[in-house]
Amino acid sequence: PFTELEMAHTAEDVPVQYCAQPTNGIVYFRAISSLNTLPEELRPYVPLFCGVITKMGCGAFNYREQALEIDLKTGGLSVSPHINVDDSHLDMYEQGVIFSSLCLDRNLPDMMHLWTEIFNNPHFEDEEHFKVLVKMTAQELSNGIPDSGHNYALIRASKTLTLAGELQEMFHGMEQVKLMKRIAEMADIKSVLRKLPRIKKYLLNSDNLRCAVNATPQQMPVVTRAVENFVLGIARSKKERKTVRPRIIEKPSDSKSASSEAGSQITRKLITDPTFQPCQMKTHFLLSFPVNYVGACVRTVPFTAPDYASLRLLARLMTAKFLHTEIREKGGAYGGGAHISHNGIFNFYSYRDPNSMNTLAAFEKAAEWAKTGTFTQQNIDEAKLAVFASVDAPIAPSDKGMNNFLYGISDEMKQRHREHIFAVSRESLIDAANKFLIAGKSTRGLAILGPENPETAKDPSWVIR
Repeated sequence: PFTELEMAHTAEDVPVQYCAQPTNGIVYFRAISSLNTLPEELRPYVPLFCGVITKMGCGAFNYREQALEIDLKTGGLSVSPHINVDDSHLDMYEQGVIFSSLCLDRNLPDMMHLWTEIFNNPHFEDEEHFKVLVKMTAQELSNGIPDSGHNYALIRASKTLTLAGELQEMFHGMEQVKLMKRIAEMADIKSVLRKLPRIKKYLLNSDNLRCAVNATPQQMPVVTRAVENFVLGIARSKKERKTVRPRIIEKPSDSKSASSEAGSQITRKLITDPTFQPCQMKTHFLLSFPVNYVGACVRTVPFTAPDYASLRLLARLMTAKFLHTEIREKGGAYGGGAHISHNGIFNFYSYRDPNSMNTLAAFEKAAEWAKTGTFTQQNIDEAKLAVFASVDAPIAPSDKGMNNFLYGISDEMKQRHREHIFAVSRESLIDAANKFLIAGKSTRGLAILGPENPETAKDPSWVIR
């Protein structure tokens, strides 16, 4: 069953997606603001901006009062970077910041007032409190490496494979961890604090904004007014801002299920660069851990391509039938496997792994294993069931319509992806392994986080960090 979405534009021409759902008297609000006009030198500080913008105080509230108001009136306000590679082109992506929150119906005016104040009058004066927030963030990031080292390895390994890879590494990779550590160690943090109001100027306005609300049908008229008022209440930029990256493609969402007035679809502004060339890169981050986190990434095809479904099943088969034995049982790692990301990157990874070079060899062996097709029809059917279980996992009322709002993936596209999975045969699996995964076929990147290693040290093709 397709999700009914209502699309409309506010008086300020901001697109809003309304999704009426049985949310039990809770309103879920999301908004995305584009980063397309933000100057390059401010980009590395976007995750920090997101982390502190709801914690520094706003309007009449100091940071303590703001925290109290957020706790009393909402289920939390969160702000985070949003990078989304297009579903049909690997080298087109959307960059923005997503704002999300929820509250009980009766607290909606208070929640929207909080967002209005955060957009219009955020506080950036309290240097001491900012220092505390920075130190906490830096500490959390470095504490998180042992738990998500494989993610850091994969982000790094895919950095040079797609146009968005560099931004992923800047926002979510080891680069961000190192930047935050550097800021936390600064004696004078003023220069960083001064960047926040500059970022605010480009981000917190209604120029490049879109909103989405999930609430009960009875509540929708009230919600609509509240969102209209929020958009009217926040600033529009006085001057026309130029986009920083020259090539922007406007892409409307392809949802047929959205009942909307003509022309009120969500149009995403995607970054593209015709000169981009994917290239291979191998990085070893030296860390004082006794174990390794290994990632190998291969550039393949976008979400809408039929081969994507074959690769998704192949990842499942390789993990269950080959990699688990090689990496965990023989190699002694805590875990490992393969999966394909929405951005068309096929990932091999291992987690808390005593080996690194053997594991990289096992990734290559896995591709050879897939190419020979040593799996039975029953294996394929089991893999399909497992993949369908995740494709068709129930979606909570709070998240209905989010695929369309965040990623531009409509119910029709999801249905086509289902049909692609259903149609995958033994031949198409072998074909996909041959086409993409065999060494030398597609551009790939490698990364290791872990202790010193004589093999990477003496091989000049490895970058040691």
